[in-house]
Amino acid sequence: MLAQNLFTTIKKDREFRQVYKNSKSMANKLLIIYIMKNQSESNRVGLTVSKKVGKSVVRSRVKRLMKESFRLNHHRIKNGYDIVFVARIGCNEATYHEIESAMLHLFKKMHLTK
Repeated sequence: MLAQNLFTTIKKDREFRQVYKNSKSMANKLLIIYIMKNQSESNRVGLTVSKKVGKSVVRSRVKRLMKESFRLNHHRIKNGYDIVFVARIGCNEATYHEIESAMLHLFKKMHLTK
């Protein structure tokens, strides 16, 4: 039996702006996290990678790695949050395990782990 997806994605610019404006944030070497309580039972996640990180191929790779890290670890975090991750310049050469470790570190620092 497949586990149900307990998160959706943030896609609209105004949703990203709302999270940036009304959230708590924290950063480490690779990622910045913004979290805001939402009115639902599930999490919503948004991923952004600036052009400063690299060209489109590099940005797409970083976004894929971030998405996979979140997908494999979303069961570890509390529900009811809008979460936005911003990739920092160091992500362009980071491995999957480094990005996953940075993401888990931020979850722990923001007290999002179950």
